[in-house]
Amino acid sequence: MRSLTVLGSCGAWPEPGRACAGFLLEYDGFRVVLDLGYATLPRLLELCPDGAVDAVVVTHQHPDHCVDVSGLARVRYYQAPDAAPIPLYCPPGVLDVLRALEPRPDPASVFEVRELADGVVGPFRLQTVLLPHYVTNLGVRLEAPGMTVAYTGDSGPSEALSRLAVGVDLFIADATLQGPSPASEPRYVMTASEAAAGASGARRLLLTHFWPGSDRAVSVAEASQIFDGEVIAADEGLVLAFD
Repeated sequence: MRSLTVLGSCGAWPEPGRACAGFLLEYDGFRVVLDLGYATLPRLLELCPDGAVDAVVVTHQHPDHCVDVSGLARVRYYQAPDAAPIPLYCPPGVLDVLRALEPRPDPASVFEVRELADGVVGPFRLQTVLLPHYVTNLGVRLEAPGMTVAYTGDSGPSEALSRLAVGVDLFIADATLQGPSPASEPRYVMTASEAAAGASGARRLLLTHFWPGSDRAVSVAEASQIFDGEVIAADEGLVLAFD
């Protein structure tokens, strides 16, 4: 099976019945989590009992992207104490947040903490791109035979987005804002239109990280005016299959 499942799609905090940033990417039995923010863990456990995943990738240290990694650590520590540590790929700052949330067990004893950098994650070739945000945020590109997925995490408009998106089957992009681009500089999150502009060269665009209360159909309509391919709004439980 080759698919991506949306665990959460909200930015900042989860709306009722929703969750913050989180995705489960599956490739021929290998399961990698992309971010795990507020309220994503219960959804992950429905798909992966005992939190049995093969890798976790966290784009940055904000809690709406990483706080439920702490919950996953508890699940693994108490329910799978003899299991091998799960590789956790993350930029500086994430481990500090996890330790502040729960120092015992030390997250580094449950996870095999690795720098989020260009390399290999299971069957995937991993590439990273530094993108503008309030803290260090690394967009990721995961490429395996027959499937390439890229994810911005949180990002302001940047020329680097096109390097991340070119040739991918699915581009998962921050679309926090709606309407005209704010005039303020620097910019650390995007409108749907800006996400669409950055997605040039991708086959499909998945908008995510919606500000709570946003009308997602508006974001899809705004992005569709710019992006030529299919535009999809992330929705909890949505599964996108790859041919």
